[in-house]
Amino acid sequence: MASKKIIVVFGATGGQGGSVVKSLLDDPQAASQFAIRAVTRDSSKAAAKALEAKGCELVTADLNDRESLKNALKGAYGVFAVTNYWEKLDGELEYKQGCNVADEVGVKHLIWMSNGKLKQVYHFDSKAKVQDYIKSSGLPATYFLAGMFMSNLPQLIRKNPGQDVYSIAMPVPPATTMPLLDTEEDTGKFVKAILLKPKQTLGKEIYGATDYYSVNDMINTFKEVKPVDAKGATATEIPHQTYKDILASKGMPAFVQEELLENFLLNAEPGYYGGQSLKESHAILDEPLTTLKEYLAKNKTFADLK
Repeated sequence: MASKKIIVVFGATGGQGGSVVKSLLDDPQAASQFAIRAVTRDSSKAAAKALEAKGCELVTADLNDRESLKNALKGAYGVFAVTNYWEKLDGELEYKQGCNVADEVGVKHLIWMSNGKLKQVYHFDSKAKVQDYIKSSGLPATYFLAGMFMSNLPQLIRKNPGQDVYSIAMPVPPATTMPLLDTEEDTGKFVKAILLKPKQTLGKEIYGATDYYSVNDMINTFKEVKPVDAKGATATEIPHQTYKDILASKGMPAFVQEELLENFLLNAEPGYYGGQSLKESHAILDEPLTTLKEYLAKNKTFADLK
């Protein structure tokens, strides 16, 4: 019997990498073909030990340490690579980390967690620069462009101080649409499909989102799921400076305020994926994605609401 192909998963104990591990382990076809090498910075952590108990090979590596990457990537067939801009708020560091992986990898299929380019959205631009670097290197790769995270919604749908009504306030008109993804549940569904269908996905950009939802859709779905407590909930457009002031009150520096504002504005113009259809990206999937309604219904933040 032929040995399984090794898939290296960075961020294996996090939400996105953890989703990839789960999807590959839980799917009989994927599990029969692939063995998972889970990359962690601390293999003694409980989350890492839990992966080991499920049959994953643990390897300690750091994206800033190319020697450790050589060991992590040795003999691998495929790689799911994700970086975390928000850890250091440093786009150049993220670019270097992505290039470190590209330089050391010698695999048949690299899956890079990417984004588009937009002025002052540094966590997009640094990933896009790595994508360009990978393309110029000739590595066989697929670029997974995750939509906006549904996990941000519990911080956005809330009661304002002194008010008893829920609202969602964004610096864009309520009719603005955004592609949403349940990253912890559905990242792995896309990555599994990418690995199982290389002829359809190599060299391609895969848009990782369930659907485009407007801000109005978000609040209306919340009211549908929680009809008692969400009664009267509203969607409101707030001035750009008001939004930045809110971020400033949370201790975020000026460049991050501008970055997050621009992140919202791109949904209005030119559109998160430039208005592209999700149909082709969905065509590779063999299981349904989490809808906005399903996500809001299961989210623990809203569990006690009726």
